[in-house]
Amino acid sequence: MKPSQFLAELKRRNVYKVAVAYAVFAWLIIQFATQVFPFFEIPNWAVRLIILLLLLGSPVALVLAWIYEITPEGLKRTEDVVVGESITHRTGRKLTAFTAAIGTIALAVILFEFLRVKPAPPTSGPEKAGPRITVVEKSIAVLPFENLSDDKQNAYFADGVQDTILTYLAKISDLKVISRISVMQYRSEARPNLREIGLALGVAHVLEGSVQRVGDRVRVTAQLIDARTDAHLWADSYDRRIADVFAIQSEIAQKIAQQLEARISPSEKDAIERSPTNDMAAYDLYLRAKVLLNSTTFSNQAKESYLEAVRLLGKAIRRDSSFFLAYCELANAHVRIYFFGYDHTPGRLALAEAAVNTALRLRPNSGEAHLAMAQHLYRGYRDYARARDELALAKNALPNDPTVFELTGYIDRRQGNWEGSARNLERALELDPRNLFILQQISISYQKLRRFAEQAAVLDRALALAPKDVDTRTTRAEVELDWHADPGPLTSTIEAILTENPESAETMAETWFVLALCKRDAQELNRALAVLHAEGISIDGVIFPRSFCEGLAARVRGDTAVAAASFAEARAQLEKIVREQPNYAQALCVLAMTDAALGHKEEALREGRRAIELLPVSQDSVTGEHMIALFGVTCAWTGEIDLACNQLAIATQMPGDVSYGQLKLHPFWDPLRGDARFEKIVASLAPSAPK
Repeated sequence: MKPSQFLAELKRRNVYKVAVAYAVFAWLIIQFATQVFPFFEIPNWAVRLIILLLLLGSPVALVLAWIYEITPEGLKRTEDVVVGESITHRTGRKLTAFTAAIGTIALAVILFEFLRVKPAPPTSGPEKAGPRITVVEKSIAVLPFENLSDDKQNAYFADGVQDTILTYLAKISDLKVISRISVMQYRSEARPNLREIGLALGVAHVLEGSVQRVGDRVRVTAQLIDARTDAHLWADSYDRRIADVFAIQSEIAQKIAQQLEARISPSEKDAIERSPTNDMAAYDLYLRAKVLLNSTTFSNQAKESYLEAVRLLGKAIRRDSSFFLAYCELANAHVRIYFFGYDHTPGRLALAEAAVNTALRLRPNSGEAHLAMAQHLYRGYRDYARARDELALAKNALPNDPTVFELTGYIDRRQGNWEGSARNLERALELDPRNLFILQQISISYQKLRRFAEQAAVLDRALALAPKDVDTRTTRAEVELDWHADPGPLTSTIEAILTENPESAETMAETWFVLALCKRDAQELNRALAVLHAEGISIDGVIFPRSFCEGLAARVRGDTAVAAASFAEARAQLEKIVREQPNYAQALCVLAMTDAALGHKEEALREGRRAIELLPVSQDSVTGEHMIALFGVTCAWTGEIDLACNQLAIATQMPGDVSYGQLKLHPFWDPLRGDARFEKIVASLAPSAPK
C-alpha cells in the first residue's frame, strides 16, 4: 500500500478521530484523578497507575480502530465489511461530536484553572501596611497536623510530627520553608482557605495532614497542595509502629522535596534521615519547652517561661542523655535568663556553657550547635565577632532558620549598625512572616531611632496579626506618649484592656506604672504597684527592683518617709548583687540612682561613672545608651545639673529611649525643669508641626 493510500485509509477508518478523542478523554480522567483522589485519601500510586494504564491503552485503541469497523450488525473486522455495509462516515460524525463535547469540557477546565491562579486583590484593613511578599515556586508551609487520637493529650505528639517534617524540609537550601511560629497560628478549625494562607505566608505550596496514635501504632496522613490553585499534588498515608515515626517524617520530607523538584545535597539528606531522639516522651517535653521559648514577646512573664523551659528540657535530657536538640535549647534558655538579668550570675552562665559544649560534642558539625554557640557568645559575652563566625557556619546548615538572620540583626543593633539590623530582621520576617516577636523587635529599633511614625506602622502590622495581644496594644498606644507627650491613648487603652480582661493587669503592669508616673496620678500608681511583678521593671536588661519602684512612687506622692525606706531596701538588694558581681554594669547603674535618691552623692557618682566604663556604647549601643542616660538622672538627683545636662545631651545624639514625651513628663527629670539647657534639649526632640 502506498503511503498516500495508507494515510487515506487511516482517515477513512476514523483512526485520527479516535486518537484525538482518546487523548482528550484521557486528559480529563487524569485531571479528575489528581483532584479527587487525595480528598478521599486514595494513595498517590493509584493516580500513577491510571496514567500508566491510559498510556498503554492509547496504541490499543488505535489498533482496534484500524482492525474493526462499526456496521448495522455490530463490530466486524474491516476486511470482512462489504462496501455498502460501512458506516464509517456516520461513526466519524459521532466521534467528531463526542470529541467536541469532551473538548468543550476540557476548555472549561483549563479556563477555570487559569482564572484560579490570578493574584488575589489586596486585603483591606491594617494588613495592607505589611510588605509585599514575593512567592517563589519552591516554597512551602507545613500547617499544623490534626490530632485524630482519642486521647487529646496527644496534641503535642501531632505537633511533634509536623514540627519534625518542617525542620527536615527547612534544612534543604533549595526550598523556602516558613518557620513554625508563623504556621502554628493556623491551628484552629476556622483557619482561612489555603489560597489565603499561601498569600499571607508568601508560599506556593502547603502541606497538611493528620496524626492518629493508638497504643504502639501511629497513622500519619499528609497531602501536598498548590496553594494558588488548590490542586492536590501528592498524598499518602503511613500506618506503622510508633518507633518508626521519625522514619515516616523523613520519608514525607523527601517525598515533598521530590515533588517540588528540590535538590538535596548529601549532607542535607544525612540531616533529614537522622532522628532527634528515640524517646517520644522526651521529645514531647522538648516541644513544650520550645513553645515557651518561642512565644515570649514584650511580656514581663518571660522569667517564668524561661525557667519552666529549663525544667522541661532537664527532664527530657534525663530521659535521653544524648538528646542533642534539647541541649541546644537548654543552652538558649539559660543564656537568656543570664542576658536579661533575671539571674546574671556566673553560675547561670556556666550552666549555659555546659549545655552548649555538650551539644557541640554530640554533633560538632550541626547547624543547631553552631547557632546555640552564636547565641551563647552574643548573650553571654557580647563577643560579636565570634558569634558572627558561628552564625556563618549555622547559616550553611540551616538556610531556612529565621533565628540566624534575627540574631545577626540584634548583633548589628548592639554594634550601632541600625540599617543593617533592620535589613536582617526583615529577612527573618520573610521566613517567619507572622512572628509577633520579630515585628516587636523591628518596632523597638524604630522607637530607639525616634522614627515614631514607622514604629507605629510596624506595630499596626503586629496588631493585624494579633489584635488582642496586650503587650502590642499598650506599646502601640505608648507611641503617642513618647512622640507627642500625650498619655491619653495609653490611658484609654489600659482601661479598655482592664474592662475586657482584668487578669491582664499583671501583663501590662510595667507600662501602666510608667504611665502613672508620667501622669503623677497617686491612685493609678497604687493600682499599678499592686500588680507589679516581684522582680520589678526590666528595661533592656536593666532591672529596677520593686522596692525601687515603690520608692519612686512615694517620691511622686510626696511621702518622703516611705520613699527613704523603700530606697534603702532597694539599696540592700542591689549592693548584694554588686558585691557578688562587681562588674555587672546594669546593677551598678541602678545602685547609683538609688544612692542618689538616698543622698549618697559621692557613692552615686562613682558607681554611675563605673557603669559607663564597664558597658560603653562602643561595646553595646543599646544598653550603653541606658548607662549614659541613667547616669544623667543620677547627676540630676545629686544636684549636679551641669553634668546631668551634658550626659543628657550625649544620650539624645544617639539612638535610645530618651524621647520628647519622657523628658516632658517623667519625674526622673524633675530637678532639671526650668534649666535653659534642659529645655533646649527637650525642644530639640519635639515633633515637627504638621505641614
